[in-house]
Order: sequence, then C-alpha cells, then structure tokens
Amino acid sequence: MSVQDRRSTARIVGVDVGGTFTDLVYLDAEIPGGLALAKVPTTLDNQAGGVMAALEAAGVDTALLDQIVHGTTTTTNALLERKVARTGLITTRGFRDVLELGRRTRPAPYGLTGGFEPLIPRELRLEVAERMDAEGEVLTPLDEAAVIAAAETLKAAGCEAIVIHFLHSYANPTHERRAAELVRAHWAEAEVTAGHAILSEFREYERGTTAAVNATVQPVLRRYLKRLTDRLSEGGYGRTLLVMQGNGGTISAKRAADQAVNTVMSGPASGVMAAAYTARAAGFENVLTYDMGGTSSDVGLIIDGIPSIHSELDLEYGMPIHVPMVDVHTIGAGGGSIASVDASDLLRVGPESAGAMPGPICYARGGTQPTITDANLVLGRLDPARLLSVDTPVSLEDVRSRIRETIGDPLGLSADNAAAAILRVANDRMAGAIRMVSLSKGHDPRDFVLFAFGGAGPLHATALARELAVPTVVVPARPGITNAIGCAVADLRHDFVNTLNAPLEALDIADVHALFAEQEAEGRALLEAEGVTLAGVEIRRSVDMQFLGQSHILQVPLDMAAPRLDDLDRLFAAAYWERFAVELPEIRPVLVNLHTAVLGHRPAVPLAQLAASDTRAATLDGARQTARPVWFEGAGWCETPVYRRETLPADAAFDGPAIVAQFDSTTVIEPGQSARLDPFGNLVITVPNPFGDAP
Repeated sequence: MSVQDRRSTARIVGVDVGGTFTDLVYLDAEIPGGLALAKVPTTLDNQAGGVMAALEAAGVDTALLDQIVHGTTTTTNALLERKVARTGLITTRGFRDVLELGRRTRPAPYGLTGGFEPLIPRELRLEVAERMDAEGEVLTPLDEAAVIAAAETLKAAGCEAIVIHFLHSYANPTHERRAAELVRAHWAEAEVTAGHAILSEFREYERGTTAAVNATVQPVLRRYLKRLTDRLSEGGYGRTLLVMQGNGGTISAKRAADQAVNTVMSGPASGVMAAAYTARAAGFENVLTYDMGGTSSDVGLIIDGIPSIHSELDLEYGMPIHVPMVDVHTIGAGGGSIASVDASDLLRVGPESAGAMPGPICYARGGTQPTITDANLVLGRLDPARLLSVDTPVSLEDVRSRIRETIGDPLGLSADNAAAAILRVANDRMAGAIRMVSLSKGHDPRDFVLFAFGGAGPLHATALARELAVPTVVVPARPGITNAIGCAVADLRHDFVNTLNAPLEALDIADVHALFAEQEAEGRALLEAEGVTLAGVEIRRSVDMQFLGQSHILQVPLDMAAPRLDDLDRLFAAAYWERFAVELPEIRPVLVNLHTAVLGHRPAVPLAQLAASDTRAATLDGARQTARPVWFEGAGWCETPVYRRETLPADAAFDGPAIVAQFDSTTVIEPGQSARLDPFGNLVITVPNPFGDAP
C-alpha cells in the first residue's frame, strides 16, 4: 500500500529523545503551517522532563491529541551505563554459568588479560532440577519446591526482577511457564521474564542474555513510562502512548514495558524508518541512511524501500541481543565529539563527546575542548552570529585560538588547517561506517542515494558522498527532527520467531505452514488489543537457513504465505549465491527458524505538510540571506552564498558552493555540486563522480 493512499491522522506528535536533544514534531492541520517543531535539551536524569518541555515548547494541548509516539534511549542508556535493576536468574541445574561461557570469544582480540562483568552476577544465578531435550521431551520433571526456594532466596538478596531460563525451552516451554507462575504466586512484586516469551529460538547463550537484558531494564523502563504516562494523563491525554521499538515498529507503552529489550536502539530505528518513508515517496528505493547528531552517527541500509532488519546485535562485549532490530552501525562521531592529540601525536576525533553540557566551546556553557561543531564554525560552515548568540558568548577568535592551542600547535598547523584536519578525520570515520553497511555486505554505494539527516548530518553528507562516489544526496525538509518524524510515521509491529532446526528433506511442510499461521494469528490479536486506529495489516515472513554443518545462518525473505520445500531450497540457494557467490549443491540445507512480522499500518503522514512554508521567495535571489567565506576541501576558502531553506522557491535549483540554513540543521553544498528542491521539499544534491566516469 502506498504511503500516499492512507488517510492522515488529524493531530499526532512524534517525539524522540537523543543523547543531546529531545526533538518533537506536532502535526495538526488546524494550526498555522500545519505543524509545530521543538528541540530542547534532553533531561538525562529523567527523560520525561525533556518530553514535557518539548510539548510545551511546541504549544501542544495534550488533551486534543489523537496519538503520541515516543522514541526513547532509556533502555540503551541503562545498559551502556549499567544502571540496571538488580536481577536474579533461575536456570537448569548445571547451566548457571551460561551467561559467562558465551562463545569462546574475548573482550580484546590480543593480549592475555581482559575483563567481563555479566549483567547478572554469579551469586544471583541459582539452579533447579529440570531438563528438556532438544526435541521438547521431558527428561527431568520440574522441581517446583526448588523454584519457590530460589525465588525466596533472590527476593531476600534484594532482586526486583527474575529471569527464568531453562534448557531447550524453545522446543517446549512448559517448565518455564510453570516456574514463572510459581514465582509470581509467591512474589507478586517481581518483574518476571520467561526466556521463551522473549525469544523462542535455539542457542542457550544468546537466548539467555537476551532474556537477561529484558529483565534488567524492565523495571527501569516501566518506571519511566509510568512517570511519563502519569504526566501526560495530568495534561488530559487519554489515548494509547506508543513506544518506538528497535525493529522500526511501535508498540503500546504497556507491552513495551513487558518486552523492554525490544526498545533497545529505538532511537536509531526511528530515523531509518523516516528515511524509508520519505525516500520511498520521493522515488528512491535503495538508500544509505546517515544520521549525525550531537553524540554519535548512525548508518543504515534500505533496499527496495524496506530497511534492513537483523537479529544479532552485540551492544557490547558479552551482551548479544537476539531480537529483530533495524540494522544500524553506530560510531561515536557527532557534532559534540571531542578532538584531541594523543601521546603518539595522532589526531583523534571521538568517541568522547562534550554532549549538551558543557557542549562545544561555541555553546558558551563551559566547554573547553574543541569539537566537530567548533571546527565547522571556524571554517565558515555554521553561522557565527547564530551559534554565538548566547548570554555570555565566546568570540569566533576565542574558538579559533582554542583549536590552535589544543590541536594546531602540537601538530604544527594553523587554526584553520587544524579545524580542517578535525573534519577530515571525522569524515574518514563516518565514511568507514557507511562502508560497513554497504561494501562489507556486497553493496556498491554508487547504487544508492545518501539520505542525510540529524542536526549535523547535512553538514558532512556531500563530502562523504564525494569520498564514496555516491551520486545523489537527499536532505529531507526537516533533517534535525527526522527521528521524531520517524516516530510519527512508524507502523505498529510485532515479531515472532520459532525454531525447527531440521534438514529440508526431513521436514514436514505442514509444520511450517501451521507455525506461520499461529504467528500471524497471535500478531493480529495483539494489534487488535492495542486499540490503535489502523489503515491496514501487512504480514512479512522469512526463514533462517544454513547448510548442514555450518554455524552461521542466513535470513531468507519469503514472498509467499505457504512455501513448498522446493521453494525454500531455491530461495536459500539464491540468497547464498547473492551473499557469497558460491553454490553448494552437494550439502543439505537446514531450516533453522521461522520469522513472522505483523505490521499494523497507521494512517499516513502528509510529507508535503512538513515542507510547507508561507515565506517562500519568488526567486532564488530572494532566498539569499548573505554570503561569507567558507572552507572546502580541495578548493580552500570560497565566497559562498547562504540561503534560508524555508524561503527557497518551490522549484529552486542552484549550483555549489552554497550553504542552506534552517531552524534545525545546515546543509553544505560543495563546489561542482548542484541542488534542487523536489515536490516533497527534499533537497536533492547531485555529486559528480570524482573518478570522472559514470557510476
């Protein structure tokens, strides 16, 4: 179904909490311009404060809203900072150390030492007698008295969450279900996670860590969502609060708390979903997404209009999370990333960030270390009058002097050359991230467009496109709040996985069809229970397959509801060839897992409304605000016109060099490049191939 075919919702808010700023977009046909925007500092101690501040800044009357969709970093931050709930584990006798044994990997590839601290310490991991085999047959009955005793021990130890993780529960979850019932009956306050309910898939280590992640962040997320929903209710909001998941879909706040692990990486996912939605409407099916904010840069891949989804995220060493998530590669390179010279006299940029407080030097909030934003300011890419218009501003010369002292003097460079070096190193790191999601997976960047967003993404996108020979850069109408727009446009989504792990020749295809039908029915029932207005339902199916004897699996999308065995064989062979360019007809294929995604399409968001402006000039000259010297790699300092984006004529077309400034971002167009506005308000930039031949 086309994004243009669905009815538009009257009043909707998308709000995304980032590491530095909380962004909000409010769409309402009855307010001037049809929308309101807000960007406020994130309140890291309690993100609800930033959300409420953004609603107030945008002038939103929460009592009148049809929908609020929220992207949060609560769970991601809790895990990375280890500010999680004290959690206990009840597991099969002999398997208490499964969370530490892992896959024989090491924290560092070289050296004889290394540290690793599991989410659940060993003294809080208790064993009980029970055992299933890999076929789901009971070998040892569940010792119910031991489960109750373990729960009492963990309660006395101060735990507030419990993981039930039994061997082979993916094949038969009866023991896990009963143990969860017993724990809840004797300890009503506990947050209980049964491993099979989060991930019904083989591999005990990954299933265990995924369940442990869910349990440790569940109380944290539930408390946060309660604070937020209480404050929204006080303001008169009476509808379902939807929360963004890492898979690019949304879910009700209540279910989000039950399945907290699914909200990990929800922020980056919302940006990719907005990019897919916008690019698809503009006619671009294959897209590299590039989101640069204040703290980090996120890069994703969209093929045939659908974001790449994977189920194997390693948030950090020893923390694999096996739930469906948008495939995003993140690096610590954002506008606030700190530049420094290390003991080897090498220039480093990131991953340390100045964040929102104290922020870059030019923010005049006490920052003293030069950042990427400071380098862009010194090189004329950012408006000095705007960035320095604070209560106690620092001068442009102050910023330049600090870069010279910190970076230039140790490296023997002038202030301008030091700033240029900061950008070059930062761009090289970001280009490497784009190569990770494209070239390393067999995709040529020249076959894609680069969709640049985030507050700082459009500042660097054209340089990255030139570096990677990407022919086209697309900058959306509201790049700085694209993640919030992603929340506003995202559909509801529920994912299911079940393990069969059988060679095709030994498989009963009726079992496959039955499992797919069960997954779809459960997904449709959950959508119905959400109580959210939908424009339609879509079912996406895929299978995980491998050749017999292999340890890694390959996900194969299915375009049919009831595949035959020969269909599975043919599709797997094609997918294997596309990925590895190898045929292995002599080895038997194995069907490992079945996946179903049930999507509830929400009413469409009109993209033209995001680009609407009542201040458009009649000519390009009328949109020209000023001109100033700007430094460009390979060209040096060039006198460069500066345009206000909201005043550009609807049919604007112009050549670089140029700067396009707007409320939430600044776009740099290099010499030799050309730009035009499309009907959706996107700025489409053509980048000549640096090698001179057609891509």
